[in-house]
Amino acid sequence: QVHLVESGGGLVQAGGSLRLSCAASGRTLRNYAMAWFRQAPGKEREFVAYITWSGDNTYYADSVKGRFTISRDNAKNTVYLQMNSLKPEDTAVYYCAASGGTYVVSRMYDYWGQGTQVTVSS
Repeated sequence: QVHLVESGGGLVQAGGSLRLSCAASGRTLRNYAMAWFRQAPGKEREFVAYITWSGDNTYYADSVKGRFTISRDNAKNTVYLQMNSLKPEDTAVYYCAASGGTYVVSRMYDYWGQGTQVTVSS
């Protein structure tokens, strides 16, 4: 069992930055690929980014490419999402998730955090 807890969300003006963290307890994250998803009010949960267990490979949704960076520190059992040049349309609850492989569909992820709210004002 992997327990994930996100933090770092908040209110920021458009153009600003936030860094989200996802801390794991239970099993080590070293065995898992990790991803960030987000869900805006009235919308389906959507893929944001994933990173392989080693950190060697990453993949981003087109909507965040060049602005967001996913990274991980397996020694700290933590995954990060650095978000720059934020836009109002980035407003959502952001979730981290763990899986045995890298996927862009949420149903393939086995473990989820409770989410952290990110609000970007215009």
